[in-house]
Amino acid sequence: MNLLASMRYLVALDEHRHFGRAAQACHITQPALSNALRALEAEYGVVIARRGRTYAGLTHEGELVLATAQRMLRESEVLQQALRSEEGRPCGHLRMAAVPTAIPMLSRFAALLQQRHPGIVPAVLTMSSQELETGLETLSLDLALGYIERMHLRDVKLEAWPQSIEHYFLLRRAARPAADTLRIGQPIGWAEAALQPLCLLTPDMHNRSIVDQAFRSAGATVTPAIETNSVLTLVLGVVAGEVCSVLPGAMVAAVRSQRELEALPLVAPEVTTPIGFMTQQGVRPSRALEAALALLRTPQWQAQVEMHSGALAA
Repeated sequence: MNLLASMRYLVALDEHRHFGRAAQACHITQPALSNALRALEAEYGVVIARRGRTYAGLTHEGELVLATAQRMLRESEVLQQALRSEEGRPCGHLRMAAVPTAIPMLSRFAALLQQRHPGIVPAVLTMSSQELETGLETLSLDLALGYIERMHLRDVKLEAWPQSIEHYFLLRRAARPAADTLRIGQPIGWAEAALQPLCLLTPDMHNRSIVDQAFRSAGATVTPAIETNSVLTLVLGVVAGEVCSVLPGAMVAAVRSQRELEALPLVAPEVTTPIGFMTQQGVRPSRALEAALALLRTPQWQAQVEMHSGALAA
């Protein structure tokens, strides 16, 4: 039995919650995955997975084995990167994720990191806040970009690198296109914005709870015209239709080339949200993660954050 491979299959099963999809993700057949898990159970003398007509979850003992599997795979990746990297030339994979509205910032960060260190292969993923926090907890993510105000919600201890204080804007079609780039217009109150047909993220997204609370604080209730879990839809709904969207500065900065749009700062109340990178505390970093954390502290990256997020200069 290849213990490390079997542990990888177990982690995939927990992630996909389905034997067939887990096998597909591991590029093996379903019987091969099932046989490997049975060999793992024989090795430790416990039942790991509850089996019925479909996958029914892990047993208590299976959860303990899973936690060890996650640590083993993480340490294996750290070791491989240490062996393959040369001094000053880190290499290896780096799994990163961001909440949807922060994906422009993470994409810029990944591009800059890969430019500085061509041996690093960043994976850039979009996740809800809960998925992001679970990824950090299970060590399936190396680095996450999200709402640092939520760090206390899990038992796992996280370390944060604050990046920006996000402000919110109403994105709408301009009465007439600007000469060059999207225009930052005059402020608008949340109560007035609530009267517009709005495209908003779905209620399971933390951003939506922030937006809904702002509308409630302004004494307004909103029934969205469109709901989506895609930030691309937030923008294209405005470009192609008759709706408006509520976006943080990082998302507005990503569509600055759309001169037919305008963004109005939302006030009364003025809502601000701290955004930051997070890792699990006390975990030995890989060479790729060390390089990423070093990049966070450079003036070059801080200039990018200031330019492409926050309140945005008009």
